[in-house]
Amino acid sequence: MAIIEVRDLGKRYGPKIAVDAVSFEVAEGEIFGILGPNGAGKTTTVECVAGLRKADRGSVSVLGRAPADVRSAIGVQLQSSELPERIRVSEALSLFSSFYPTPADWSARLGLSAHLKAEFGQLSGGLKQRLSIALALIGSPRVAILDELTTGLDPQARRDTWSVIEEVRSAGVTIVLVTHFMEEAERLCDRVAVFRDGRIAALDTPSGLVSRVDGSTRVRFVPSVALDVTLLEALPEVTGVSSVGEQIVVSGSENLVHAVTSLLARKQIVARQLRVDQVSLDDAYVELTGGSGAEDH
Repeated sequence: MAIIEVRDLGKRYGPKIAVDAVSFEVAEGEIFGILGPNGAGKTTTVECVAGLRKADRGSVSVLGRAPADVRSAIGVQLQSSELPERIRVSEALSLFSSFYPTPADWSARLGLSAHLKAEFGQLSGGLKQRLSIALALIGSPRVAILDELTTGLDPQARRDTWSVIEEVRSAGVTIVLVTHFMEEAERLCDRVAVFRDGRIAALDTPSGLVSRVDGSTRVRFVPSVALDVTLLEALPEVTGVSSVGEQIVVSGSENLVHAVTSLLARKQIVARQLRVDQVSLDDAYVELTGGSGAEDH
């Protein structure tokens, strides 16, 4: 069942077209990712889905109705949301709870119970994000829109936040996640829409997007003794060999690693600093977007 339906969405700011003919659906219980460079139309799109902006054309429905008609069913954590530095965690939760007839208390589940007396300005980046999620979920929404949730967090805080998002989904909340972290999209998202120049350049599962890219594998190593690279080039699994200083880079099919290591073993050559690179969502993203960037809308 589609809980969100976007059809031919269009939005412009003066002469600039921010979103152009965007269409997609989000299934109930799904984590739907939105990727793209700055200026690709990601934030404008989710703000239209949340009912915070009015589209110039097209339609958006959430739970079968206009977003403005079901606002209490949508929780939003915006990219630039902030709270007063001196407000305490308990005060923020109490304030937002007063907006809803039956608020949900996520403080314990999100690890905030020990920080209720702390001021917002004293919180770490990870705790600020947990509070932001708690405030977005305090109205027991069926849909949560999370925009660049982990930007600015250290790696551990980012992974802790991912666990929180997975817990939120397990509670039955459908999530739209805007991110520019490929690892985040690969771990969390069921499907991903890649935006470019206001349009959706591709929409698929993370693995489906990766499969669209040239699927070659690369093996990098420094041989323990001099190696005749023509031996590598003669392997049927190899499509190319190059050198970067002492390092040899071999490209080829999915059986490349076995073929190269077997050859080295026969020649009694040790592969130092061995590294295997396979196509990732990063590669698919760069190919689909061209690595462009501008001011985000």
